[in-house]
Amino acid sequence: MLVFIEKPFVSTSLLNNHAITMKKTDFTLLRWAALFEGTSLLLLVLIAVPLKYFAEMPIGVKIIGPLHGILFLVFITLLFMHYAKRDISAGKTIIGLIASFIPTGTFIYKAKVL
Repeated sequence: MLVFIEKPFVSTSLLNNHAITMKKTDFTLLRWAALFEGTSLLLLVLIAVPLKYFAEMPIGVKIIGPLHGILFLVFITLLFMHYAKRDISAGKTIIGLIASFIPTGTFIYKAKVL
């Protein structure tokens, strides 16, 4: 059985005759969290809430609402964890926070910023 061990991406550059090593950050979990949070927000806004108010079927909000809340908290937690590790700048963190309140915002954030 062959096992391949992947080496992390490392690039070096010279600045004032000193080598600087920069490690590529893995945003995989943050990207997935953005995708799931955005999907749950769209389901909530476009399906569950209209069913609640126009068809008097609140079950969608009772199910999707808490699920979206958990996914929102996961996304925000991962976003601030990357900020705390200095993987993302403060500006990109604020943009991600704002994007999480806008339907399709996290999709755009995932595609353009991450």
